[in-house]
Amino acid sequence: MQTANLIVQHMPGGFTRSFAERLDRLCNIAVKEAEDGERILPGHAYIAPGTAHLKLARSGANYIARLDEGAPVNRHRPSVDVLFRSAAENAGRNAIGVLLTGMGKDGARGLLEMRQAGAFTFAQDEASCVVFGMPREGIALGGACEVVSLEHMAERILKQVAASGRAQRV
Repeated sequence: MQTANLIVQHMPGGFTRSFAERLDRLCNIAVKEAEDGERILPGHAYIAPGTAHLKLARSGANYIARLDEGAPVNRHRPSVDVLFRSAAENAGRNAIGVLLTGMGKDGARGLLEMRQAGAFTFAQDEASCVVFGMPREGIALGGACEVVSLEHMAERILKQVAASGRAQRV
């Protein structure tokens, strides 16, 4: 079962490309920095550039990446909320949202929007977080279907993908 993965990491421009290249060498899936307009493919992970918001969009039957250099959201560009909101709007129940450790509230509202659109959503538990800010906010808003330790997150995500009956998810 293969999924496509879109990732927002709060990193400045210039670091995300080398981060993606390093992950590509270490992972079993292809990892790259996202490019505007490229098709989102199963078995690939796309890292938001440190200078732009990453959005999920539709082009016919395909999902594509859209980059937006607009104003920061929650003081961040890229912003998790921007990605999650676009996933809610364009993938709905065909998406899974995962909010991991981080400072502030970025991603909390978007996680809730994903859940309200039918997506299954996860938030990292307090015990396994380095900083419990972002997951705490997502949980408090009711955005998390499940709260999971980092140690068990991959297993839970894979089980949810399998339970959905769909081999390809965003």
